[in-house]
Amino acid sequence: MNPEETTSKIIRVSGPLVQADNMRDAKMYEVVRVSSEKLLGEIIELNGDIASIQVYEETAGIGPGEIVVRTGKTMSAMLAPGLLESIYDGIQRPLKLIESESGDHFIARGIEVAGIDLKKKWEFKPLAQKGDVVSEGNFLGEVQETTLIAHKIMVPPGISGTVKEIKTGEFTVKETVAVIETKDGEEKEIQMLQYWPIRRPRPVKNKIFPDQPMVTGVRTIDTLFPIAKGGAGCIPGPFGAGKTVTQQSIAKYCDAEVIVYIGCGERGNEMTEVLDEFPKLIDPNTGEPLMKRTVLIANTSNMPVAAREASVYTGITIAEYYRDMGYSVALMADSTSRWAEAMREISGRMEEMPGEEGYPAYLSSRTAEFYERAGRANLLGSEKRIGALTVIGAVSPPGGDLSEPVSQATLRVTKCFWGLDGALAYKKHFPSINWLTSYSLYVENFKDYWTNNIAPDFAQNRALTMNILQEESKLMEIVRLVGMEALSNEEKLTLEIARSIREDYLFQNAFDKDDAYTPPQIQYGILKSILTVYKEGKAVVSKEDFNFNEFKKLETVKNLQTLKNKKDPEEFKSFQDKAHEEISSLCVGTSAD
Repeated sequence: MNPEETTSKIIRVSGPLVQADNMRDAKMYEVVRVSSEKLLGEIIELNGDIASIQVYEETAGIGPGEIVVRTGKTMSAMLAPGLLESIYDGIQRPLKLIESESGDHFIARGIEVAGIDLKKKWEFKPLAQKGDVVSEGNFLGEVQETTLIAHKIMVPPGISGTVKEIKTGEFTVKETVAVIETKDGEEKEIQMLQYWPIRRPRPVKNKIFPDQPMVTGVRTIDTLFPIAKGGAGCIPGPFGAGKTVTQQSIAKYCDAEVIVYIGCGERGNEMTEVLDEFPKLIDPNTGEPLMKRTVLIANTSNMPVAAREASVYTGITIAEYYRDMGYSVALMADSTSRWAEAMREISGRMEEMPGEEGYPAYLSSRTAEFYERAGRANLLGSEKRIGALTVIGAVSPPGGDLSEPVSQATLRVTKCFWGLDGALAYKKHFPSINWLTSYSLYVENFKDYWTNNIAPDFAQNRALTMNILQEESKLMEIVRLVGMEALSNEEKLTLEIARSIREDYLFQNAFDKDDAYTPPQIQYGILKSILTVYKEGKAVVSKEDFNFNEFKKLETVKNLQTLKNKKDPEEFKSFQDKAHEEISSLCVGTSAD
């Protein structure tokens, strides 16, 4: 029976949840059209011939007795040239087309627009030849999608055989560009357009060990709490602590080749800032507009709640697609808490047994399934090819309480935790990543990389920096109780250097074009210079009757705050030599006295 010929009717409406009868032959996650307005929905539960449907649009005015039409298809993403530079809603409808169809700034219901321009012609250049034996994932050709990204046209998963025909020239994404004859003699026509179910991870050969850091240009992250290419990280923090700005900063400056940014349930003004700013930004790595390697998905808090879940899966499917081409992809989800709240609302309307704080019992498993789609992998195809998908999710715990279920479910499956601190944000210290509570489980993976690509002592400098910051925390407790005079000179030195690390290194202005991004070599130079003053100073301040104020008057100690303005590694070398000379002379003067 043709699904579209099946007559089903609504029997119950509860917000975004609609129940319909006569759905015995339907399948889970099948897409349906609800009412005469053809609202897009997805089947999320089947009970006999009753289907529970999650509707991705506003259901006001819809009532029992109205028709529901099955499509026979699962919710899928359209994957083809034209994704980059696009701005979608949660169900991959281009916002510009929605606006033109609606006629105003509010999204009208039931609009059907394709996620990809089906009329635009692209220049297809074959990479395979007639007679080649190809398997799933092999490159058939490429399209120069933007000036930064060559879009590879791949053999779809599940298809292999011999190339019987391959074309060259300009084609739309729905025109056949190649024909593959399978072992069974069946001829498969290949178009540039593919569909992929958003809830199913795209296949790879195998995941591999992540041993390369993703460079973000944020000093706190790259030095203290690095994330791997192919890693999974989270940014929890209270309101106003800087989650969105931190994610935007990473998206702007990280060394991933493709960026997918999902605004999932956040306030409209935050997403508006992204939509206004990203098209104007210049990629510091290439000098080209950042949008040429970016896909934006906007599903703000005033958009339908149910579409938040679709936005997360749509975004990660698009990200996997570019990973399969061999690119390093970074996905930002802001914020997964809003996605979890959408699950809670739908679960409550389905009258499921609630878990902790009303969230569904499957919250942890859904969260794990999402983050486990990250990874560095050997990709499908006969040629050896590696791609990476890094996933960074913001978490918005109420009141900054990390013991709440969404934060705990996220912490269990991510290996990088950048805990934002409201107290640091209140002091205007940004990024407000708390160096005492945050962690990265990838640090051990990068020691060889740091040694070979930055400096042999990078890992030791990082460890010393962490020790100084932790020691400062202990010493400040003593200072609060008995005052600074109770400390020894060595302890005063530790506090002075820790203050410099915090104010001159970890503090970073994301809105200052000169300070927002710091290359790894410059990060190393700044930190090495600060630690040189610390190491040289330890030999001096331990002298008996030493006046610590003499140390603080040294020119190099006063000039620690200028280090972040230096851009040439030779300047750091000169600073370190001068520090050694000044502090050594101070030591001689002390011993002579």
